[in-house]
Amino acid sequence: MQRVVGVRFRRAGKIYYFDPGNLELLPLQNVIVETSRGLEFGEIVQEIKEVSDDEIVPPLRLVRRIATEGDCRQMEGNREKENEAAKICQEKIEKHNLEMKLVDVEYTFDHNKIIFYFTAEGRVDFRELVRDLAAVFRTRIELRQIGVRDEAKMIGGLGPCGRSLCCNTFLGDFGSVSIRMAKEQNLSLNPTKISGICGRLMCCLRYEADHYECTRKCCPSPGDQVTTPYGDGKVLSLNVLKETVTVGLYENGAHEEVPVNEVKGMEKKKVEKEQDKKGRRNNGGEKQKKGR
Repeated sequence: MQRVVGVRFRRAGKIYYFDPGNLELLPLQNVIVETSRGLEFGEIVQEIKEVSDDEIVPPLRLVRRIATEGDCRQMEGNREKENEAAKICQEKIEKHNLEMKLVDVEYTFDHNKIIFYFTAEGRVDFRELVRDLAAVFRTRIELRQIGVRDEAKMIGGLGPCGRSLCCNTFLGDFGSVSIRMAKEQNLSLNPTKISGICGRLMCCLRYEADHYECTRKCCPSPGDQVTTPYGDGKVLSLNVLKETVTVGLYENGAHEEVPVNEVKGMEKKKVEKEQDKKGRRNNGGEKQKKGR
């Protein structure tokens, strides 16, 4: 077991574990931590706790100190410099006629490196651009190509639901989303209705996916024969959220919406009858062979 504290460097960014040392740290405190990129300014988002060694990516680095007012002012200064760096970089991109879109700029806390995030449809030869930027800023330059989902996470915006994007507000990592999740939830498969502003399937499709999958295992499927308080019938549709099924009754042809817990399956009886028929046919065939 290791004693760790959770730190986040960007809003809705990934949470990283650090060694708190002898510091008494509380959530929402700003701290200076040691990373592979040097010293970084982060925020405590998970209080000190113990986790298993399997949950840690070695080496476990140390929280150097609680951020001072001077550290906070330096971060504010970095934000202003990032805006200036973005303008300069955009001018250089246009100068070299590069087919790339600048998304964000990040200064490391100690000014050891400037990271420029961009999107592009394919590979971009930005070697000349890096030389120009290094000559202007006199520090290490890194150009990092990101995907459209990361772009939406950095820029933010409003989703089809009218709320701020999940990825920009609270989602730390992108989970895998498949078209099967939309099918399981009986959603329209129209790409414009199930895609986010990034053009990919909406992250929220997976929020209820587990519930739908688990509930469907416990419920009859469309086409199953069932017994209800209204009589025997065939399942026409399933409402997972309400946990009800619509049954077409054999006796009068009416359609009734019945809670799942009031439905009894007839499939087992049907299977038993089919097995019994097969058994009789097999026995008959054996008798005929013996007779011959």
